[in-house]
Amino acid sequence: MPPASTKASTLTLDASAPSSPVAPVSSPDRLEPGRPGYRRMSFALFAAGVATFALLYSTQALLPAVSAGFDATAGQTSWTVSAATGALALCVLPMSALSERFGRRQMMTASLTVAVLVGLLVPFAPSLGWLIALRAVQGAALAGLPASAMAYLAEEVRPKALVAAIGLFVAGNSIGGMSGRILTGWIAQLWGWRAALGAVGLLAVACAVVFHFMIPRARHFTPGSLNPKALAKTVGGHLADPLLRRLYAIGALFMTVFGAVYTVIGYRLVGEPFHLPQGVIGSIFLVYLVGTVSSAAAGRLVARLGRRGALYLAVSTTATGLLLSLADQLIAVLLGLVLITAGFFAGHAVASSSVSRTATTGRAQASALYQSAYYLGSSAGGTLGAIAFHAGGWAGTVTLGLFAVLGVVSITLYGSRVARAKRRRLVPMASVQN
Repeated sequence: MPPASTKASTLTLDASAPSSPVAPVSSPDRLEPGRPGYRRMSFALFAAGVATFALLYSTQALLPAVSAGFDATAGQTSWTVSAATGALALCVLPMSALSERFGRRQMMTASLTVAVLVGLLVPFAPSLGWLIALRAVQGAALAGLPASAMAYLAEEVRPKALVAAIGLFVAGNSIGGMSGRILTGWIAQLWGWRAALGAVGLLAVACAVVFHFMIPRARHFTPGSLNPKALAKTVGGHLADPLLRRLYAIGALFMTVFGAVYTVIGYRLVGEPFHLPQGVIGSIFLVYLVGTVSSAAAGRLVARLGRRGALYLAVSTTATGLLLSLADQLIAVLLGLVLITAGFFAGHAVASSSVSRTATTGRAQASALYQSAYYLGSSAGGTLGAIAFHAGGWAGTVTLGLFAVLGVVSITLYGSRVARAKRRRLVPMASVQN
């Protein structure tokens, strides 16, 4: 398996970069809007995205109730989220290697099946330790889905439709995160957090059935080997690419903000000065609908503003939302969450699609490295956000988020400077050749 092409290093996060992903092969039977199979593929991966986020973050809206049930602190119960995202981050690369050998469709199906089965066991965890352990297994099982989905799309979808297709998959993530949290919030208020987790498991079962029967077979997948040396060479090639490294860091930092905010927000709203009940707190996650819109619109944003401009818009929206959420008025907090969610999902869709565009070989590994960084950011954000909240209240969590946002801005500015320097070098070379 060859390393990432050196062509990837010539691509930059710059407004002048083309807005559509570049695929090495163009085939008349690739999927695109209006062609047979595209709608089925979009619906199947949307359902998979719903199941992934509903399962992965099933305990996040329930953390105050879980804390009360096990007499645990916010930092301790935050591990029910961080263990799942951390295990996913650690397992996504080896799972992507298996997808290179056995196929994207097969890996996505197996991952979703195992995760759903574990999800049906989670409500019966006898202790916090068992709950954390089951959640870690669930996260590891889910690891085969995100990177395989990105690689499947890069191989099966026409280049001009790739950003939009990935945006729809990410939109499924946002719907899953929203529906899972709303469902768990109200069910927990009526029947307790264990019943709420059981309901999420049943939702995921329905999504898994839809995915199994709707996902089209892969037409452009070529099986690879499980040679560890080849895998290490491919991974090394991706990590040696400066642009890919920047994209991985951007994904991790965006997810640090998101993980911190949504792990802690329940504790803030259940306490002073809001005192909201669990069901109402769960309904707060309706703001995920904004993420559905912003991620699906990522392709249009890139076409209009360029990737650099789209990232700046996403990061400024996120920062504004963080600052607005400091107010003690519920309407201001809600508006802040809307802006944070919109900015995060737009930034994630732009960064993840840029990875698929940049890596012309070993796409599953390139996407897996992005997913590893992304979910490590989620795990770190959840744990650090809880620690910051314990130390300094909501202001501490917001400060953590603003530092992460500053990191995204710094990386994007650096990429812009690299792009300008490269263009200045290329212009004299072109003049000499002429």
